[in-house]
Amino acid sequence: MTLTEEEVQQLISGQHADPFAVLGLHEEEGKQVIRVFRPDATSVHAVDKVDGSEICSLSKIPNAPGLFVGTPPSTLSNLSYDLRMSDGKNTWVDKDPYNFEPVLGELDEYLISEGSHSDLWRALGANVLDHQGYPGTHFAVWAPNARRVSVVGDFNGWDGRRHVMRKRGHTGVWEIFLPDLGEGAVYKFELLDRNGHLLPQKADPFGFGAEHPPRTASVIRCLDQFVWRDAAWIAERGTRQHINQPIAIYEVHLGSWRRVIEQDNRPLSYLEHAQELVDYIVDMGFTHLELLPISEFPFDGSWGYQPVGLYAPTVRFGTLDEFRQLVAACHAAEIGLIIDWVPAHFPTDSHGLSQFDGTALYEHQDRREGFHPDWNTLVYNYGRREVLNFLIANALYWMTEHHVDGLRVDAVASMLYRDYSRKAGEWIPNKDGGRENLEAISFLGQLNSATYGKTMGTMMIAEESTAFPSVTGRVDQGGLGFGYKWNMGWMNDTLSFIQKDPVHRTYHYNQMTFGLHYAFSENFILPISHDEVVHGKGSMITKMPGDSAEKYANLRAYYGFMWGHPGKKLLFMGCEFAQISEWVHELSLDWHLLDDNRHRGVQTLVRDLNRLYRTTPSLHQRDSDATGFLWVENEAADESILAWIRYGNYGSSPVLVVCNFTPVPRENWRVGVPISGEWTEILNTDAAVYGGANLGNSGRVDSEPVSHKQFEYSLRLTLPPLSALFFEQRQS
Repeated sequence: MTLTEEEVQQLISGQHADPFAVLGLHEEEGKQVIRVFRPDATSVHAVDKVDGSEICSLSKIPNAPGLFVGTPPSTLSNLSYDLRMSDGKNTWVDKDPYNFEPVLGELDEYLISEGSHSDLWRALGANVLDHQGYPGTHFAVWAPNARRVSVVGDFNGWDGRRHVMRKRGHTGVWEIFLPDLGEGAVYKFELLDRNGHLLPQKADPFGFGAEHPPRTASVIRCLDQFVWRDAAWIAERGTRQHINQPIAIYEVHLGSWRRVIEQDNRPLSYLEHAQELVDYIVDMGFTHLELLPISEFPFDGSWGYQPVGLYAPTVRFGTLDEFRQLVAACHAAEIGLIIDWVPAHFPTDSHGLSQFDGTALYEHQDRREGFHPDWNTLVYNYGRREVLNFLIANALYWMTEHHVDGLRVDAVASMLYRDYSRKAGEWIPNKDGGRENLEAISFLGQLNSATYGKTMGTMMIAEESTAFPSVTGRVDQGGLGFGYKWNMGWMNDTLSFIQKDPVHRTYHYNQMTFGLHYAFSENFILPISHDEVVHGKGSMITKMPGDSAEKYANLRAYYGFMWGHPGKKLLFMGCEFAQISEWVHELSLDWHLLDDNRHRGVQTLVRDLNRLYRTTPSLHQRDSDATGFLWVENEAADESILAWIRYGNYGSSPVLVVCNFTPVPRENWRVGVPISGEWTEILNTDAAVYGGANLGNSGRVDSEPVSHKQFEYSLRLTLPPLSALFFEQRQS
């Protein structure tokens, strides 16, 4: 019944490969033996878990500080015990974690090994549950190359020898159940690498909570105590997020949308956003809220795009359940919630995934595959099934556990190409000698198949800046399977045009028309995002040329062009009221600007554009269908005038959009139309309520039987300077 000297030293030094084989209750040589390692105790007794009566006293093992052994009476069978311990001053009772069976079953092991565990976060991480009749927390972590893994925290004095975990066969997973430990406890994993060297303590890759940065430990959060009441929304969101529906997204950085200046300039909490931000989105007529990444991240200046805790809503604004209250508030207001999601790279912070078990576990070993020079970050190894399972399960986690309605996948272009932002010799070709990252392409297809296949009505959005084909095409037909793609080409071309002095726009007219050559090749979202108002690019209003009045007129005309153009809409916070300064992640938006009629006018225009977009089928039903668009003027480069008609489904009234991008008013400007009737002016960006001069067409214009270009009928319009006008047709 005695341990060898080597086993004793391994136990007290935390080097034993399988402490479950010797600690706890065992039958040895026909007798029951209890062994306990508690270096914080001076005496240990096994007691009956029901009445607390003593079963046996455990003796100290000589020359083994903290190691105790005892033999229960042989008359006792089916022994169930607790441990009463003392340090000479205090006495307490604990349950023995080494007297519990494994939590993970054979199916878990099989699915983890196969890389196909769709509820992986329920197997790994820190899950609050009842096990063998006791409440507690089950810890599990994947670290196949570690010699030893322990869970450490305040509950064991951060002593890695105390709760060494059990290794589960060939899965590379280690697990332990700690009774009576639950919500709010702080913890990390302590690992020895394959050579026995102590590694930096690691946060839980599957942790549902985290300490507030700069502290880096994980925090136990229970997933099962929140009550959802959004079943009606979940049932309807698939229809609401279809390509024939209006989708107008308000992109927000929670840390800087609005701050409480009087309270040390703090950002709003999740609960405050649930009221103030959601009310604002409803008032402005947006259909969706998109959050910059809210997975836990160490560095504020990364805006969340260098996450460490993919499974933890950042504690900067509150707890996990408080984040869920923000989601629930969105759904109660019939607003969809999208989060930016970052599977393209992760930071090198020592408490994160980098060299997790002393090897390149989540990343590539070779820096030519595993390092992003642009961001000084590491690249996931998309060829490893366990890594794919980690990422795909995370996408499903946000959608199932937090009812998130969609993910905008960041930096897809960097994933698709092995030579992305790399010079010759700094990248490795694929197996066929090409530059495409075949493993990442396969991952994206699996990701989208899983999310669309396992969650009802959600949507996946790609931030993809290249001409990679069929990003929104079906996976079974060779596509990547996304629901939508950001139209970065449209954004770059049109912003380049609108920033030019109008006298030069005639030479760049094609920048406003070129996007229609490919507008229906994908399901596009037109993005004016955070990336366009930082890093010296200026705000949207400061991009505009001309004097003060012309700047605001240019911006209003550009927004009119954007909302009239095929494609869903996305606008970053502050752009809707012409924020003057560049976005700064540490400062609130300049809400005081709304005291100025010019800024309030732009805000009113965006509100009205959203209302018009949502209530006018022709402006959204055929966003991804070429039959829903007809040029009526795309050859007026000298005057920088554009005009087109948008069509909806059968029975919808066509809408004519006319844009004048010069500061010159045009009287009696003739535009051809295919059908006769009255055309009602339903929005004019030069209206006085928006800050314009109120030049227009007195609310309506009738077609004339005068042919113009290829059309049998035409309209004579008054086009205000730097304006966009919308007309709805009513047949005579």
